[in-house]
Amino acid sequence: MIRIDRRFRGPASSGNGGYTAGLFAARLPSTAVVQVTLHRPPPLDIDVAVRDAGPERIELLNAGDVIADALTVPEDSLGPPVQAVDLATARTAENAYAGAVSHPFPECFVCGPARTPGDGLRLTPGRLPGGRTACTWTADESLTSAGSVVGNAYVWAAMDCPGGWTGDLQGRPMVLGRITASVDSPVHAGDRCVVVGQWLGTAGRKTWTATTVYAPDGRVHGRARHTWIHVDPANFG
Repeated sequence: MIRIDRRFRGPASSGNGGYTAGLFAARLPSTAVVQVTLHRPPPLDIDVAVRDAGPERIELLNAGDVIADALTVPEDSLGPPVQAVDLATARTAENAYAGAVSHPFPECFVCGPARTPGDGLRLTPGRLPGGRTACTWTADESLTSAGSVVGNAYVWAAMDCPGGWTGDLQGRPMVLGRITASVDSPVHAGDRCVVVGQWLGTAGRKTWTATTVYAPDGRVHGRARHTWIHVDPANFG
């Protein structure tokens, strides 16, 4: 069983997609590169079951309904990292964060302006030319479980919304439908990381994006690719 506490909500009534996927992916025996598909909004504050569904594949269930499935995939599923930017460029981009003006899910654990520092990640990914975003991320001690190492679920969360904001989340609200991700090196509390996003395409209700988290020394902490689904925010409470 796993439980998504209300603190980790995206929309007001369901779990943040990146955090939920990272928490769920950790139940696989091999977590090098994992693809998580979210079939239903992840419920909050209840125990949901994890079930084996074949070699290197698991399902997340609530009252018999499949909420999500996760499976290991080849590393080339991720593609190359998003091009890095320096810290100064990321800080400047944050000043243009559109979610500070209008946000479809203002309580989002990752990027919600209604969250307070230490309660949410408070990422503010602002747009750059070429369909890109950038922001800084300094994880605090509340996100660690062993020493100063930040839990992988929080790294997956940080790789979520900076991808979504490469699109028009104000005029075309979206939720995460699928994320393929890996954590390549540990993030430590207090590290000033840079997260960059890249828009890859849109067709119908779907949008595809990518993100990369960079360490202060330029190492890659984590990479992700996403599929987003255009939704009506009213349907998510």
